[in-house]
Amino acid sequence: MPPRITTDLMPTRILLLADIHGNFPALAAIAGQLNPASFQFIVNCGDSLVYAPFANETIGWLIAHQAISILGNTDEKVIKFLQGKKVKKPGRAEKRIMYTSTADALGPAEQRYLMALGQSAELSIVPPAGPLPPEPVKIGIFHGSPADPDEFLFADTPDARFHELAKKTDCRIVVTGHSHTPYHKILSGVHFINPGSAGRMFDGDPRISCASLEIAGEAITVRHFRIEYAIDEVVAAIRKQGLPEIYTAMFVQGRKLN
Repeated sequence: MPPRITTDLMPTRILLLADIHGNFPALAAIAGQLNPASFQFIVNCGDSLVYAPFANETIGWLIAHQAISILGNTDEKVIKFLQGKKVKKPGRAEKRIMYTSTADALGPAEQRYLMALGQSAELSIVPPAGPLPPEPVKIGIFHGSPADPDEFLFADTPDARFHELAKKTDCRIVVTGHSHTPYHKILSGVHFINPGSAGRMFDGDPRISCASLEIAGEAITVRHFRIEYAIDEVVAAIRKQGLPEIYTAMFVQGRKLN
């Protein structure tokens, strides 16, 4: 995806999402509390699908809100199923059905949207002109890391690794997902941000996680949120579709159990 560029005299506000995992009730709760219209951009770091059974509703929400989205590893596996390719993993039936049921549920427009996404994207924010020519604030959007879409970066990942990754990008801000772990670190002059999972947290707190990013000249402000949502709607949908019961426990407990 080519970089998107914006100039604005007002602060630029960006809603940061990752790892939605098909959880449309979670997106509805985020919209109810944070008001997407108050943000100039919505960034989604991938793994939009699989595990909560609201694939079409989730993609419809992303389309309606013109989110800047990329692929995550679960999305890529869904694409392989859609293309009829052999997929070895996940091999366990209770996990594999979460992918195949997602692929089977997607409508034609939702399939086209998914297949058009890339593994990364970039957004450039040009601050108002001052005494010197403005320097764009480049935001890199990745699933795992700038080096590897499957790399897990956690809050306790050694700083040395973030310093290494800072050398691999010319972005001042790097937004990632994949680890379902919220953090904000500033290392080697780069802001590394993970908003946490907007659909499936693993820390024992079932509330969803997302973040806001505000850029006002040289000031960069990040705020993380934990938001309650209608977990019972996810549980009811899993049971209605006859999907494995273990996933209802995962959403209720906010933990990964398999």
